[in-house]
Amino acid sequence: MANAFCHMELGTTDPSKAKTFYTSLFNWQLDDVDMGPMGTYTLIKPGEGPGGGMMKQPVPGAPSSWLPYVQVDDLKAATAKAKSLGAQVMKDVTEVMGEGSFSVILDPTGAALGLWQPKAK
Repeated sequence: MANAFCHMELGTTDPSKAKTFYTSLFNWQLDDVDMGPMGTYTLIKPGEGPGGGMMKQPVPGAPSSWLPYVQVDDLKAATAKAKSLGAQVMKDVTEVMGEGSFSVILDPTGAALGLWQPKAK
């Protein structure tokens, strides 16, 4: 399916508590990755289906929330198209440690969505 959901990300106010909850609830495998100045990013490996990640909520004062990501073929073009259709770009195109790039938009109704383009192999 084109433009499928590919990753789910939890920005949480309490990463330790979230890790305990989700591993107990779903038995997910979690792997911590040191992201340098960004802190620790925890990869979520559910066993099947899209994976995900969790991190300390990056927006000061914001509540814990999940952010779905949709895979796109051309991130710059998709981000620009979303903006032309009325989306607000919250995080412009950003590379992730040689794995690919992402952006975050708010659709015209205010819903957040991540866009992801994996690195060409």
